[in-house]
Amino acid sequence: MANYNIPYFPFYSELTMSRMVMVAAAQSGPVLRNESRKDTVERLLAMMRSAHRQGSDLVVFTECALTPFFPHWYMDDPSEVDQYFEMEMPSEQTEVLFKEAARLKIGFQLGYAERVEQDTAVRYYNSSILVNKEGQIVGKFRKIHLPGYHEIQPEHPFQNLEKYYFDVGDLGFRTWRSFGGVVGMCICNDRRWPETYRVLGLRGAELILLGYNTPCHNPQFPEMDSLVPFHNLLCLQSGAYQNGSWVVAVAKAGTEEGVTQLGQSCIIAPSGEVVAMCHTLSDEVIVHSCDLDATVPYKEGIFNFEKNRQIQSYGPITQQTKSTPPEH
Repeated sequence: MANYNIPYFPFYSELTMSRMVMVAAAQSGPVLRNESRKDTVERLLAMMRSAHRQGSDLVVFTECALTPFFPHWYMDDPSEVDQYFEMEMPSEQTEVLFKEAARLKIGFQLGYAERVEQDTAVRYYNSSILVNKEGQIVGKFRKIHLPGYHEIQPEHPFQNLEKYYFDVGDLGFRTWRSFGGVVGMCICNDRRWPETYRVLGLRGAELILLGYNTPCHNPQFPEMDSLVPFHNLLCLQSGAYQNGSWVVAVAKAGTEEGVTQLGQSCIIAPSGEVVAMCHTLSDEVIVHSCDLDATVPYKEGIFNFEKNRQIQSYGPITQQTKSTPPEH
């Protein structure tokens, strides 16, 4: 009987050697404002060691993994704001992560808030780095699609001030050859935009890593609250399938400083299927053996970009931002 789950392509069946990468998604439970950076790093170390015991090659941490998600409240004192940002990476507090990764021979992806002096100005980014098994940084991404608003919304029970605290990322959507394949990164709201996955797909991404902090309540559109879990999976699964890539999405979960956040950290196959998912709202590690060659039927078959993309019809994607319906 034919297998209709994965299309048959002769070149795929003739591959003699699979490229397997054991990937761990390390979900974080709440990080409280009175929790020290040292204590938070110890939690990440514990999950890194758990991932290693389960045979992982790579462990993926969440967005802004070193601190609570501070855009959920307003601060006007620059010195207070700076406490949530890393001035260097690795820092004195995070260097132990790099050393332990090198000792265990396990790579990691880490999301954090980054402060950098750039072009005679200070910039603030929501960033992530990719670190290889030798503890060396091989890639960096800065969040591009910043949600929320610039000004405090006093009528809301909590804030979403990413536009106030962060600058738009300036590194673009890049990929790196690492872990036996091609790896890309994005962060949180980037996952909701199809352009994110498509640019990474055009750059050959076989494994896309991302962290997110997603509240279960939307103060602006509360009618969407019941759809939060559905929308999370919808964008991850479609992005994976339409670009023939594994997607590893890792949450900050649980109630943090009064804001209840979605868990649902998961690993998505190139087929769009969920192959592993966290079931708690606490620190939790899930692992899956990702066959990078499972991307081939999608990249070279169903969604063969070179043969099927019609870029002459896609102009509005890069030429405009606002939607422009036809005139009456």
